[in-house]
Amino acid sequence: MSQPVLPPETRIGHTHLKVADLGRALGFWRDVLGFEVQLRHGDSAAFLSAGGYHHHIALNTWQSAGGTPPPPGHTGLFHVAILFPDRQSLAAAVHRVRTAGIALEGASDHGVSEAVYLSDPDGNGVELYRDRPQAEWPRDAAGNLVMTTERLDLRALLAEA
Repeated sequence: MSQPVLPPETRIGHTHLKVADLGRALGFWRDVLGFEVQLRHGDSAAFLSAGGYHHHIALNTWQSAGGTPPPPGHTGLFHVAILFPDRQSLAAAVHRVRTAGIALEGASDHGVSEAVYLSDPDGNGVELYRDRPQAEWPRDAAGNLVMTTERLDLRALLAEA
């Protein structure tokens, strides 16, 4: 039996996060990152997106109101990756994060992309990134993709905000 192959148009549609406090979570996802609320169910759930899509991020307290993040060393979400269309919009988002006083946990140049890492108020990992054009992706002599983890120059990135 051969391994199944997904159509190339397949995408990850949305992420649904359990949060402890909906207002606090909205303060990050809406007020700092800039997602727009498309639908809200009182203080128990909100559905947010960019550009009017039904939702890219859903937040709910259905099983987690007042809860705490899972302790280190346990399974769960590593991070949600938010793909920005260009370097300038990534820089603007990182600038908003820093202005809000949210600590950055890392910043890497992966060759194929530039990424900044942080956590939301519930301890969920968040990656803010932009892809380079595929023609610029690093490849070895055989044409295989070569991803790296190098230091990202945050100063240069933020200069574009």
